[in-house]
Amino acid sequence: MSTTGDRPAKVSLPELAQLARDGRPIVMVTAYDFPSGRLADEAGVDIVLVGDSAAMTVLGHDSTVPATLDEMILLARATVRGARRPLVVGDMPFGTFQVSDEETVRNAVRFVKEAGVDAVKVEGAGPTLGRVQALVGAGIAVMGHVGLTPQSATLLGGFRAQGRTAEAARRLLADALALEAAGCFAVVLEAVPAPVAARVTEALSVPTLGIGSGAECDGQVLVLHDILGLYPGRSPRFVRRYAEVGDTIRDALERFAADVRDGAFPEDEHTYSIPDDELAEFEAGLERRA
Repeated sequence: MSTTGDRPAKVSLPELAQLARDGRPIVMVTAYDFPSGRLADEAGVDIVLVGDSAAMTVLGHDSTVPATLDEMILLARATVRGARRPLVVGDMPFGTFQVSDEETVRNAVRFVKEAGVDAVKVEGAGPTLGRVQALVGAGIAVMGHVGLTPQSATLLGGFRAQGRTAEAARRLLADALALEAAGCFAVVLEAVPAPVAARVTEALSVPTLGIGSGAECDGQVLVLHDILGLYPGRSPRFVRRYAEVGDTIRDALERFAADVRDGAFPEDEHTYSIPDDELAEFEAGLERRA
């Protein structure tokens, strides 16, 4: 891959399309800050999604809905600084693309200008199709998202797999094709039965990124906090934990607290010195003041 100075070239949309055509899986990770963006970059990840799941994993809410555009811009700006090579996609939070085409473009422009993301992601089809067309018309790259769309989980009957009947699968395929026709450069398939996701992937000419949708998608995405074991509670069935970093962090904090309380930290090696004559002069001044 070419470089510009010391900076590696950014993953491009044509490169992602070529990966899919060549049958080389695309790797996408959902991350939210500078350290995770940098680590994803160093690991060779292709796409970093700054997801509105930050509302849950970072901000402590019970769903993705409370995430605001200002919060997402702040998180994305930090992530972009670390993820120099991957394509960085900003997740449009609930309320930023539901009202009108004009407001959608205005919010996405803020995402691109203020955070520096390379593209944005929007959930759903239907009314969202016009928003996608408006964004693409404004020169903004858009990733689509069908299947389980967390922002509208209430309407879908909760966090459950989608496309599990013939009719639902037909609608899902139609939505994915409509998003492609509207100009999306890729489509996320979340919690879609693997055979259905395979057919959707076969039907689309743009890459599909699966999360809980089987191995036949053109790429896979997981949330960094799930991969590392940082998010508490039961994981969705599609998650594979590759580490239990949360346990490691908690153990380190417990040992730090114990060392502080026992007087085992800090030791001399953790402190700074002052020349004897300077210390003597400092203490003499204290005596004169007393």
